[in-house]
Amino acid sequence: MMSLTLNNGVVMPALGFGVFQTPPEETIESVETALRTGYRLIDTAAAYANEREVGEGIRRAGVRRADVFIETKIWISDYGYDTTLHSFDKSAGKLGVDQIDLLILHQALPSRFDLTIDAYRALEKLLDDGRVRAIGVSNFMPEHLEELLRNAAVVPAVNQIEVHPYFSQPAVRAADTAHGIVTQAWSPIGGITFYREGQGGSTLEDATIADIAKVHDKTPRR
Repeated sequence: MMSLTLNNGVVMPALGFGVFQTPPEETIESVETALRTGYRLIDTAAAYANEREVGEGIRRAGVRRADVFIETKIWISDYGYDTTLHSFDKSAGKLGVDQIDLLILHQALPSRFDLTIDAYRALEKLLDDGRVRAIGVSNFMPEHLEELLRNAAVVPAVNQIEVHPYFSQPAVRAADTAHGIVTQAWSPIGGITFYREGQGGSTLEDATIADIAKVHDKTPRR
């Protein structure tokens, strides 16, 4: 499987399996199946309320812990230095691991960016202590990145944002690249923007994408 080297040298699978909006009762089987299929990055979040089931799915899949890249997120209600450290403990406990591969802030909190900064400093502490292997952010716009970097000691390894053929966010991706931050896409095959605008359908059925795929002797799925 293809991989990416983050700005601190950690190697991350380029393709991951996300469990956003996956009901807890379906998560165990979904994660187990994904890992048996070949996925090695599992992306969850405290706000998804299925971290415990993700951990169980990983255990049932029988894949070595060292071969699974676990990513989760701190929710805004847990921002603040001590609260974020406690949130890590809760997430690690639910996942059943001592170390999380990638821990990120779920989104910026512009109304209390001081809490966002304190939360990120907690991530830096966890990184320094070896309790996480890499840290980052999610849904940060260029102005959020600039403000964070003015106060951070560690450049985020990842900025996870909505990116797909209908919503490419070039300004955010350019800002990430300028700082050596990997842009990680959520909902890369369509995303909520596509459906929110009432267009329906699927990128896998999009005529333009099918034409591009045909030129490269591929299908929209591959």
